[in-house]
Amino acid sequence: MSKALFIIDVQNDFTEGGALGVDGGAAVAAGISKLLAQHPNRYSHVFASRDWHDPESDNGGHISAEPDYVNTWPPHCIAGTPGAEYHPDLDLTAVDVHVRKGQGVPAYSIFEGTTDEGASVGATLDSLGITDIDVAGIATDYCVRASALDAVEAGRHVRVLADLAAGVAADSSAAALVELEAAGIEIVEAAR
Repeated sequence: MSKALFIIDVQNDFTEGGALGVDGGAAVAAGISKLLAQHPNRYSHVFASRDWHDPESDNGGHISAEPDYVNTWPPHCIAGTPGAEYHPDLDLTAVDVHVRKGQGVPAYSIFEGTTDEGASVGATLDSLGITDIDVAGIATDYCVRASALDAVEAGRHVRVLADLAAGVAADSSAAALVELEAAGIEIVEAAR
């Protein structure tokens, strides 16, 4: 049994003051760093994803000057900009697999991205023998939700670390956690 942590989109544009900042985003960055520092052997591999949108494209209709905040969004996490970078409170020392997603297309799940080596996340999990995945990051009601659902669909045992995730809105985040539990995903605190 091999266990991985997925750190989902802990980026400047998704934390306070960013283009699509959520309340509690900076605390999630610091909390994940604390977890990894206090439990350096908990995970055999740590994956971190980033939205990485093409600057010269609407990214498949994902980015719009007149966003509806359901299917279209204002410009965010544009490749090469400070907003696309990891939040400075996220210590990247333990991260050994970096994933970029949304390169020219809409993408919410880490499984829709590719590693820096160009591999799919599913193939990387298989090659590393990962059977269990904890998921943390931003946003509970969007990319954390999509990544956790895809991980369980890929046959992994999945837990969402609810205290290390921040969502866009309280109601949609609560609904996402209920949906995830119904899909067989455990909702836990990071200390467990």
